[in-house]
Amino acid sequence: MSTLAHRPEAGGFHEGELAVQRRAGVSAQAARLEGMLDPGELSGGLAQFLSVRTFAAITARDAAGTLWTSPLAGAPGFLAALTPTTLTIAGSPAPGDPLHQLAPEQPVGLLVIDFATRRRIRINGTLTRATESGLSITVEQAYGNCPKYIAHRDLRITSGPLSNADARHGRSPGSADRDLIRTADTLLLGSTHPTRGIDTSHRGGPSGFVRLDDLDQLWWPDYPGNNMFNTLGTFEVDPAAALLFVDFATGRALHISGNARTEWSAQAGIPGDDGHTGRRTVVSIDHVVSRATELRAGPAESYPRNPPIS
Repeated sequence: MSTLAHRPEAGGFHEGELAVQRRAGVSAQAARLEGMLDPGELSGGLAQFLSVRTFAAITARDAAGTLWTSPLAGAPGFLAALTPTTLTIAGSPAPGDPLHQLAPEQPVGLLVIDFATRRRIRINGTLTRATESGLSITVEQAYGNCPKYIAHRDLRITSGPLSNADARHGRSPGSADRDLIRTADTLLLGSTHPTRGIDTSHRGGPSGFVRLDDLDQLWWPDYPGNNMFNTLGTFEVDPAAALLFVDFATGRALHISGNARTEWSAQAGIPGDDGHTGRRTVVSIDHVVSRATELRAGPAESYPRNPPIS
């Protein structure tokens, strides 16, 4: 499959988002937020926020067409709004990363997140330049999300070259990978729509909110959010999913590519339905990459209103 795809078409909710909103009974609430999806610009507060951040997650396709989510990190200033519709990134996915040597002229989704202040913005658009030293994105959408479920941590970037001699590629998680999934409090999640492009979002909760049923399937309960259902709605149209877990103590990253679906229960609040929404996301795992990164952080402080695990 070619990495070249349709350029994103911004504006309004797409058919998958509308379908999930209707089933959840929140169409009226979601309609009040639809303007957030209008074409956006990196100006004012958004540009300032980007200029001092040190971490982002990008979702794109590799040369084979597989969807992945990968970390990007650098000193403050590595993200820069060159113009209101052009974002430059001083860096690119590292050797060993499944998105290393990322191809330009494809839709991408970027989540820029500050764990220390629990602030995040989503930027969706088209990758117009990709080299070893940097990326450029033509921005179609840019909007902030609330601080819900973000674990507070002070992220730092280690110096020195990375060794990915022990990077592992496989079809299912290894033992250490399974431990990382079962103890994670943070998940970065990529999705794609055939005409609206690619999106990267955040999922968080108490340690252990993601469950691993077996070697090939994991799931997590859906929590109450803004009712837009950008990610769940996109999975209604295209199930391709990209997951990124990071062990912030060691810097180990786990990339997962697979297919996602939403399961609805007849009754909210059953065991495992921690958010009492009657929904959970189930991902069937197709490919995994486990590798080293330069990311480090000390112990996290959980979001104070995380639903307890049931």
